[in-house]
Amino acid sequence: MRQPGLISAEWDSPLFHQTQTQLDRAAKLISLDENIFQRLRYPQRVLMTSVPFRMDDQRVVVLPGYRVQHNNALGPFKGGIRYHPGVSLGEVSGLAMMMTWKCALMGLPLGGAKGGIRCDPSQMSRNELQRMTRRYTSEIINFIGPDKDIPAPDMGTNEQVMAWLMDTFSQNHGYAIPSVVTGKPIVIGGSLGRVEATGRGVVYTVMEAAKKLKMKLTSKTRVAVQGFGNVGSHAAGKMARIGCRIVAVSNHSGGTFNEKGLSVDDLTAHHQAKKPLSEYKKGEAITNEELLATECDILILAAIDGVVTAPIARQLKCRIMAEGANGPTTVEGDAVLEKRDDIFVIPDILANAGGVTVSYFEWVQGLQNLFWSAKEINQKLQQLMADAFARVDETSRKRKVSMRQAALITGIERVTQAMLNRGFFP
Repeated sequence: MRQPGLISAEWDSPLFHQTQTQLDRAAKLISLDENIFQRLRYPQRVLMTSVPFRMDDQRVVVLPGYRVQHNNALGPFKGGIRYHPGVSLGEVSGLAMMMTWKCALMGLPLGGAKGGIRCDPSQMSRNELQRMTRRYTSEIINFIGPDKDIPAPDMGTNEQVMAWLMDTFSQNHGYAIPSVVTGKPIVIGGSLGRVEATGRGVVYTVMEAAKKLKMKLTSKTRVAVQGFGNVGSHAAGKMARIGCRIVAVSNHSGGTFNEKGLSVDDLTAHHQAKKPLSEYKKGEAITNEELLATECDILILAAIDGVVTAPIARQLKCRIMAEGANGPTTVEGDAVLEKRDDIFVIPDILANAGGVTVSYFEWVQGLQNLFWSAKEINQKLQQLMADAFARVDETSRKRKVSMRQAALITGIERVTQAMLNRGFFP
């Protein structure tokens, strides 16, 4: 397939190259219409903005901010906002593309977007974060809205950041507009189950994979979790509640290992006290790389992108690998995994789709002003995750491709059909 001529240094990032490569491979497998292919390789719309705001010492700093809208053939744009030192146009563009496939795969009437500010939120006060968030919101305010683009939390942001964003947007319009964002506090229109949704979704797909492999999830099932933030901690907690044994957990500070099992509640308290996991006294200190090579039944990747390289992929000793993070496996690492019949991979756009699914539930509830119970939300989420897993598994078997390629194909084909049905304007 001919490669397009649009090349820009701004998009030069490993994650964007990874998402483009995945699209290119999937496009060849399904003989994707050339005109559709050209339009999908790059975002539909990009906003790069300066974000000036006042620090507590009265200095005014200016940080780069982004909002990327990849494709809205299926509905309004949807995607998180990330505060992290590694945020770049290329990274955000890659994540926006992944959101397009994720929403399509889950059957949601939404398109893919992503945003962020290049900053280190851990080094900022609450007031500085609020001033930065409100200024960023004012810069992207014409891009977002309940029928345009609905942001949500991502790495480095949380429900408080979403509350500030919602309030800033609402103040500019003169009345409360809760459905402009998802992942808000419950009291201002947030949804029950949203905080733990991504981690729960990961576990629901693991449960489906275990059924497929005829693998019983018991106290003998060893689980290792890389990344003990929102996604990893809730995934670990859910795996423990269904009876599995958490043997290893890590984050940016290192990790801890105990073959007999780790208490997720104790680990959470230790983590919330801002103590390094490597100093957890009821386990043996390990590095992140050692965790990835830990002998286990289920490996949950819930940290950052690009951790499973080709050398790491050769060292993995798990039966199921679930990608709770976005893009944790490099293209080279994926090539190694495709040749390994001993590891069942649940790709990121399937495994971590629980977050955007419950965000969709929150958006719908906000538009209706009718809210559901936590039980209803979790039941709906589990059913949608199981249905999506079944669709991907069926595509994988019929086309004789990997689960990652099957997930991409499923999402891309749905977006393609929507674009063809809508036609080309003007």
